[in-house]
Amino acid sequence: MKRVAEVTELKEGGFVIIDGEPSRIVSIQTSKTGKHGSAKSRVEAIGIFDNQKRSIVKPVDTKIDVPIIEKKSAQVVALMGEKVQLMDLGTYAIFEAPIVDEVKGKLAAGVEVEYLEALGRRKILRTK
Repeated sequence: MKRVAEVTELKEGGFVIIDGEPSRIVSIQTSKTGKHGSAKSRVEAIGIFDNQKRSIVKPVDTKIDVPIIEKKSAQVVALMGEKVQLMDLGTYAIFEAPIVDEVKGKLAAGVEVEYLEALGRRKILRTK
């Protein structure tokens, strides 16, 4: 899910969608209004799922997509190579997610984890 916001509403540490990828904002620089145009903002961000650095330059009054990020809890059901099968503790839905380096070696059946969900994709943040 996503919502629309103006570039002036964005803040460092917030989120934005750049090139279809939800990203965490690292820095925002705004230039002054020139003689022949409006002020522009340069937004630099790092992808949540792929850790790629991205940047965009837009006029400050432009509308931009902002992802709705949800933090949820889940329990490990099974380890399957590079993926892990999880059960959401709120909805009891079972799904798969890739194992990230931060939690490698800490996962086992029955362990609770916290994960992010954005634009239909999921990423494990940490174990509880």
